[in-house]
Amino acid sequence: MVVTRQDAWSEDEDLLLAEVVLRHIRESSTQLAAFEEVGKKLSRSSAACGFRWNSTIRKKYESAVALAKKQKGKKSVSQVEKQKTSSDTEPVIQVKEDVQVIQEAVPSEPLQDLNLRDVITFLQTYEQTQEAKSSIEVDALRQENEQLREKLEQLARDKDLITQDYKALLTIMDRARKFTRDHPIERTM
Repeated sequence: MVVTRQDAWSEDEDLLLAEVVLRHIRESSTQLAAFEEVGKKLSRSSAACGFRWNSTIRKKYESAVALAKKQKGKKSVSQVEKQKTSSDTEPVIQVKEDVQVIQEAVPSEPLQDLNLRDVITFLQTYEQTQEAKSSIEVDALRQENEQLREKLEQLARDKDLITQDYKALLTIMDRARKFTRDHPIERTM
């Protein structure tokens, strides 16, 4: 039985943490400010957010952090549009930021020259990365499954042994009861 902590981090919370930290890096803000922002949104402490970022999430986003540090100080088109638009258009702004990240992943070509070949290459690379991650996860799950199967077999053997011992004990007790009934003990006082 797998026990899940009530305060465990979900994938959505991890994604929110990564997005906010990367945005703060791009905007030349501090990671502490990002942790505080995420902490308020998720009802967690900024220390918990910082620990999660440093222990788990940062490793997954090393290339994105490097890219965000490159963008530091540059005012992007999406940031200018963010100042002009209202907060209800936030998803559109996020898509524009994602397009900019993809554009900078192919640094030799500006956005106008982004063609289908580049998109296909990006998607193939992304697919290979996801396949590698999923194969690692499958291998880990297979290994865990095998370990659990071995534990289950051991528990079954232990249960059989205990059952045999219990039956033997009951047989001995039954014989003792019959013996004392057939041969009463004389009491001397």
